[in-house]
Amino acid sequence: YVRFHLISPLIQQSAENIVLFDTFVNILSHNLGEPAYEADVAQLEYKLVAGEHGLIIRVKGFNHKLPLLFQLIIDYLSDFSFTPAVFEMITEQLKKTYFNILIKPETLAKDVRLLILEHSRWSMIDKYQTLMNGLSIESLSSFVKAFKSQLFVEGLVQGNFTS
Repeated sequence: YVRFHLISPLIQQSAENIVLFDTFVNILSHNLGEPAYEADVAQLEYKLVAGEHGLIIRVKGFNHKLPLLFQLIIDYLSDFSFTPAVFEMITEQLKKTYFNILIKPETLAKDVRLLILEHSRWSMIDKYQTLMNGLSIESLSSFVKAFKSQLFVEGLVQGNFTS
């Protein structure tokens, strides 16, 4: 079991940064779909989660091939690229996801409650409006470059591994 949290102060600076981060993580997951398929067949699991303060990478499975899967994820992260078609597809999916959160009273109430309780939080309405106003491919590229330059890493490795 390997879990790394790539923390960046850049994410919470604006609603646009949060939306760009969500877009980045979704495109990264999309890009990994085909190359990581063989790992899935070999019963290795991975998950990329857009956390509040950074990217959470979780990998678990048999230890002899786990580093290869983790290295694949890191390689795709470091050499991040995307096509305009994938960018459009992911932003459309995010619009639907955000909208579905907004139309459910219980999730909207939770979002409002957290907005009141937490010091620096952006509401789902802010994120949805930012996405509806439109994102540019250039803004995503510059965000990803800035994100990768301002990272702090926390990690946990459990199992049959040496230091």
